[in-house]
Amino acid sequence: MLTFEILNRASTSHARRGRIRTSHGLIETPVFMPVGTAASVKSLDARDLEELGPEVILGNTYHLMLRPGSELIGRFGGLHRFMAYTGSILTDSGGFQVFSLEGLRKLTEQGVQFRSHIDGALFDLSPERAVAIQEELGSDIAMQLDECPPGQAPKEDVAVAMQRSLRWAARCIAARRRPEQALFGIVQGGTHLDLRAESAEKLSAMPFDGLAIGGVSVGEAPAEIERVVAHCAPLLPEHKPRYLMGVGTPADLVRGVAAGVDMFDCVMPTRNARNGMFFTSQGKLAIKNVVHRESDLPIDAACPCLTCRTYSRGYLRHLYTAHEISYYRLATLHNLTYYLGLMRDIRADLARAAFDVATYLARVHA
Repeated sequence: MLTFEILNRASTSHARRGRIRTSHGLIETPVFMPVGTAASVKSLDARDLEELGPEVILGNTYHLMLRPGSELIGRFGGLHRFMAYTGSILTDSGGFQVFSLEGLRKLTEQGVQFRSHIDGALFDLSPERAVAIQEELGSDIAMQLDECPPGQAPKEDVAVAMQRSLRWAARCIAARRRPEQALFGIVQGGTHLDLRAESAEKLSAMPFDGLAIGGVSVGEAPAEIERVVAHCAPLLPEHKPRYLMGVGTPADLVRGVAAGVDMFDCVMPTRNARNGMFFTSQGKLAIKNVVHRESDLPIDAACPCLTCRTYSRGYLRHLYTAHEISYYRLATLHNLTYYLGLMRDIRADLARAAFDVATYLARVHA
């Protein structure tokens, strides 16, 4: 069973420091959750995760139901034993991935029928099935199935999706069989603040353990994302965790914290690492640039990670251009160290009433 307490509040924003407790330990918030879509944070193993120290990571219902299947993971004793990870795990319901399968899905009030992007096999995903799969996976926090329209969808379509998501939220609650697994609802409504307010109000009246802001970063401009989050987060229950799904840049995290968000996830640090982009205290660094070919400098002299303690930019550029597998691990270790360190510093400043949005935006070169 999930519990949440607020430890500190900022005086100049909605930012707060808190603590979530699950059966797998404490999660200090605000927190960034590394994405482990297919029961793996890409290129890292259990020892890497132990050294990085994330208290919670994210897995994805859509990908895991397709491969290897929730039934198999259940037979292994759940995700924690399957991937040898001892911290907390949040599983997304798969709604975002399913609704991005344009042309491969059929939506009804009952749920969504879709074809696997792997082999074309036909699957049905209903609110009840999404809950059952996540219970089989054994995550600490499960998400409701929601409908996530594209960012530029007409308002009438967004309203229909938001109302359907509310009906599906009630069905997810009714389908719960494992009370020890927390269940979060997802606020929808696109960039329309009136729809967001209606969704937040109705979900807040339901017995969810936390609420998430979904349907952002699906094609909107960054300013629109900021506007929606700043409006929506303070509408969510004060005594429950608030989760901003799939966002984003370091600046997005800082602004989200200021709006009162407690939990974040995004593929950006891991995906950018694989694509040759590092986050550093001096701004972004593209390792493919020829200027790094003969550089004996670390990626970031201020970074304590294994990569920066051990290897030069010249060596990492060589690994990247040669497509050496070890590059992906070393780059991922660095970018996740940066993200986790940013959140750790924010928590420390919140604890001593020193969190300042402008200072942090300057730090991340926003």
